Amino acid sequence: MKVRAKMRVTEVTKTEYGAERVKLSAVYADKTNAEDNTYAKATPSASVEMQVDNEAVHGAFVPGKKYFVDFTPAD
Repeated sequence: MKVRAKMRVTEVTKTEYGAERVKLSAVYADKTNAEDNTYAKATPSASVEMQVDNEAVHGAFVPGKKYFVDFTPAD
């Protein structure tokens, strides 16, 4: 079973080792965005924090921008 969440980047910071630390939170209900309301109803609260070491990906996560996060079982 696959689960999809819609999340917003809340913070991007550089670590002392040159990596980026990215924090995301689940989108919340928004009167102007029906799709966000659907995700907020299914996942009203969530957070993800990750460290991105790959310099080619630095800058790909933009504070305030929304991203889909898919969770699929791994063997």
